[in-house]
Amino acid sequence: MHYTELLQRGLKKEFLSAEEGLFLFKNAATADLMLVANELRQKAVPGNKVTWIIDRNANTTNVCIANCKFCNFYRPPGHHEVYITSIDEYKQKIEEMFRLGGEQLLLQGGHHPDLGLAYYCDLFRELKSLYPNLKLHALGPPEVAHITKLEKSSHYEVLLALKEAGLDSLPGAGAEILNDRVRRLVSKGKCGAKEWLDIMRVAHQLDLTTSATMMFGHVETLLERMEHLVSIRQVQSEKPANAKGFLAFIPWPFQDEGTMLQKLKRANNSCTADEYIRMIALSRIMLPNIIHIQASWLTVGKQTAQICLHSGADDMGSIMIEENVVSAAGAPHRFTANGIQESIREAGFVPQLRNQQYEFLEVPERIEQQVLV
Repeated sequence: MHYTELLQRGLKKEFLSAEEGLFLFKNAATADLMLVANELRQKAVPGNKVTWIIDRNANTTNVCIANCKFCNFYRPPGHHEVYITSIDEYKQKIEEMFRLGGEQLLLQGGHHPDLGLAYYCDLFRELKSLYPNLKLHALGPPEVAHITKLEKSSHYEVLLALKEAGLDSLPGAGAEILNDRVRRLVSKGKCGAKEWLDIMRVAHQLDLTTSATMMFGHVETLLERMEHLVSIRQVQSEKPANAKGFLAFIPWPFQDEGTMLQKLKRANNSCTADEYIRMIALSRIMLPNIIHIQASWLTVGKQTAQICLHSGADDMGSIMIEENVVSAAGAPHRFTANGIQESIREAGFVPQLRNQQYEFLEVPERIEQQVLV
């Protein structure tokens, strides 16, 4: 079998198997993967626009008992640096975000042993009462699993309560690689692959828009990467017809600086620009039922992300007014609202501001530019 046959099937939006995805990754020329992925991008999102969003990644708490080996952000209970963000601090963060043109808080944190469903529901209600136009893109399957365990409840009951309290959409956080062999090595304290996927199934049944992610380039095999894509695609294929399901897929390479995985010599960040571009292209080819593919400029930088816009990606994600988790492991890149638009133009596209539902927005006439330090 020649890889061009698989690419032709991919162009027809056929569901390729994990083994076929692996064959493409190992054998197809990067230029051929880019060409097919770009054609599929034009079928899914026609035109010359590349979307971006203004939001803020704020953290509820840095207390966490999951003990992920790639995370430098968390602190164990009782550590002298632990915190829980106060309402006054949220007010300051949200009002600054509004001045910078944003409307959405990406709200995530650690698995705090004492913060259950009532805490998050009360927090969401209070934030929505203070700021009715605020959008909450909050938590993720591992946090939902943690809350469910604390409450001895069900995923459905927890997600329904969070939705009724003001949750607008559920990020695809904590996916890493959806394989339990990998998860035991890198994130043993988090939910397993099946529970992550099952929580997303329930979210789709509740018509909560979600995204999906993949953190790759650590202890997983190439086949396990492809199996991850197939698992995501399968859940998307099961969603109710009226639900959006996974609106976007965002892969990024493991950031290793100072992490326990690096110290244990289990993994280093060895992902090249070529490998990332190939993964973006294969994400587009393997996931024909997910509309948007996002390039992670935060981890790979501007130039690689720009090439990804010609390799299947149609979205540049957020300017991230604040981001503390991936940055703690060495992701150095930053963008202002002007900077991300200019980078999209440099790549030959038209920048288009969006919200979490991928609805187009006008860039506010008066918008403060973030000062990058």
